[in-house]
Amino acid sequence: MKAASTSDYRELARRRLPRFLFEYIDGGAYDEVTLAANLDDLRSLALRQRVLRDVSAVDTSTTLFGRSQRLPVALGPIGLAGMNARRGEVQAARAAEAASVPFTLSTVSACSLDEVAAGVSAPFWFQLYMIKDRGLMRAMLEKAAWLGCSALVFTVDMPVPGTRYRDYRSGLAGAAGLAGAARRAWQGACRPAWALDVGLLGGPHQLGNVAPVLGRDTGLEDFFRWMRENFDPTITWRDLEAVREAWSGPLILKGVLDADDARNAASLGADGVVVSNHGGRQLDGALSTARALPEIAEAVGERLTVLADGGVRSGLDVVRLMALGAKGVLLGRAWAYALAGGGGKGVSHVLQLIEAEMRVAMALTGVTRVEDICAEILAGAPRDRAAA
Repeated sequence: MKAASTSDYRELARRRLPRFLFEYIDGGAYDEVTLAANLDDLRSLALRQRVLRDVSAVDTSTTLFGRSQRLPVALGPIGLAGMNARRGEVQAARAAEAASVPFTLSTVSACSLDEVAAGVSAPFWFQLYMIKDRGLMRAMLEKAAWLGCSALVFTVDMPVPGTRYRDYRSGLAGAAGLAGAARRAWQGACRPAWALDVGLLGGPHQLGNVAPVLGRDTGLEDFFRWMRENFDPTITWRDLEAVREAWSGPLILKGVLDADDARNAASLGADGVVVSNHGGRQLDGALSTARALPEIAEAVGERLTVLADGGVRSGLDVVRLMALGAKGVLLGRAWAYALAGGGGKGVSHVLQLIEAEMRVAMALTGVTRVEDICAEILAGAPRDRAAA
């Protein structure tokens, strides 16, 4: 099967990954209402097609947090992405570097900060959770700064982990002991290409940044138990002040869905926010990104760089979110599917598809620059009398 879209890479990922890993990427919380809304609400936005405009020179480049990049996108943080392909985060970071867009390494990555930094020459972003082990958190912050990470993405919507039914059904969660390990091993054995490439040749799997506290031979059960025990439900805005003091570079809060929270972020010194519901993986029934974004962009768009994620499967979706007020878009499942289905080359291909789709969408809505993408390109928006 030759992939021509993100949907094709999703199918390739389903065929290649053990079930427990595919369901981990693909699933959302509870009945997945918000996961579906992210997709449906975004795709329901009709674009206003314009004709007879000179669109011979479409420019998709932009600047985020002082750095020029080829597209207004970044690869968002994906936990355990390195299990989708051999040393997967390194492959994805290299693809992002080649495309001149940022890559974001998750706190709970398979590859460590050191490994990713050794694999690329361009600075990348680092994502941080507020965890109870403040010593480990400070050590990761210091390591990220020392390695030259150019932005910190501080995830604030996970004081407790959401419940994902698919993880229980697949055996990733709730299947403890030898029975659970045997179930996952069988699923891996049913995907021999993955088992060889990732399970054997891709080792050792040390769960990267948390290896110092988990040890070298940590299983998935130990990892998820550590996550449950170390996410900190006591986190408040005061903790953001401490992070701001400890990090001198751009600070981006990820997981904001409320305009008042965005205003608090601005007042406490954040440089950006990501309007996000964690891909529908936390609070099922929360607002979709497309519904939450316009109010937040209106409230803080002049004070913060407003980014967004959730439901993005194409360059057309990137344009839609930017029309709603985002200055940049984080890709999540789109690059995770591509990594699983095609490795680093798959991630590079998805970024090429995003760019090509953006160029067509921009040309057919009559805009040639990223900064000109606005609500006027949505159907029902006020007409541009000067250009009509």
